[in-house]
Amino acid sequence: MPTVSAVNLTAPLLLLLLWATHSTMATNWLSLARLPRSRPVSGAAPCARLRGLSPGQVGVCRARGEVMESVRKAAEMVIEECQHQFRNRRWNCSTTPRGINVFGRVMNQGTREAAFVHALSSAAMAVAVTRACSRGELERCGCDRKVRGVSPEGFQWSGCSDNLSYGVAFSQTFVDEPERAKGLSTGRPLMNIHNNEAGRKAILHNMQVECKCHGVSGSCELRTCWKVMPPFRRVGAVLENIFNLFLLLFPSSVRLTRIGSRTALLPRDPQVKPPAARDLVYLAASPDFCRLDPDNGIPGTAGSYHLTELFIKHPPGTSRLAPDGCELVCCGPGYRAGRAEVVQRCSCKFSWCCSVRCQQCKNTVTIHTCRV
Repeated sequence: MPTVSAVNLTAPLLLLLLWATHSTMATNWLSLARLPRSRPVSGAAPCARLRGLSPGQVGVCRARGEVMESVRKAAEMVIEECQHQFRNRRWNCSTTPRGINVFGRVMNQGTREAAFVHALSSAAMAVAVTRACSRGELERCGCDRKVRGVSPEGFQWSGCSDNLSYGVAFSQTFVDEPERAKGLSTGRPLMNIHNNEAGRKAILHNMQVECKCHGVSGSCELRTCWKVMPPFRRVGAVLENIFNLFLLLFPSSVRLTRIGSRTALLPRDPQVKPPAARDLVYLAASPDFCRLDPDNGIPGTAGSYHLTELFIKHPPGTSRLAPDGCELVCCGPGYRAGRAEVVQRCSCKFSWCCSVRCQQCKNTVTIHTCRV
């Protein structure tokens, strides 16, 4: 895949801005994560007062109010997972102190960071709604009963398979709505829709199978199995890996093409391979994120810590993070190291359905702080 250095950067700036800038942020619904738990997020009056929702999303809120708690949960999942996956990067998904644009103006341009957040957001919505289905919290859906019969491996499909199709359909309805409302005739909405679908496919292509044995004394003469979604941490890691293999489509190098009933972004050069459905695509180069830029919501790296080395006491280990990683993140001024003891979750176990229980463990860590 092409890198930034391999792309012709001579496209007119005006064209770049027209294609890559979004006047209304399609991810403003993430601001629901900032609402206190006591504030309702469903019902005609509460829906109308939810800042950050597009008119179409307000309509979905009024018509399908039972799902809105899952929407709030999805917003929380996006922020937590983004900050986890990007914890060692110059831009670590830092949030603004207030307002509906949670990640600030970093999202205003069609950068690779925006591509990742869009993919993660659509995936989180599908996961949160599907989990609510499996828990019996939504009247309109439940387990996926289409998964039945005997598998090629010889086990019996049974149990409560996660109804991912319902979660994906709602994600398309809610998350994609701001883009479809504007019309898919320009680069940025098409970029967002592509990345939204890539996020949902990261779940679909990593579904797992859980089974239960039946027979005398656990002989497993018969197995019944069902499909479950991967942990959201796994989905975030898959998307972060794809983020590292980015595909850059500059406005001057792409064309709008009709494929059946939809419009797609395709390279002008027929020798360039079109983006695959699971690729993340973006239209604008990212800033370096080194220097403080409050106008664009960039906190800079000076004085912040980015890399943490974990030392397990039994036995003591060495860091997997190379020192030049710190130099890269800290943009040149260097870094200083300090030791600290932190309490972290450990020995986590999944409980059906659908919670994770963890113990609390103390670990010694080395924290690298970028010099000012």
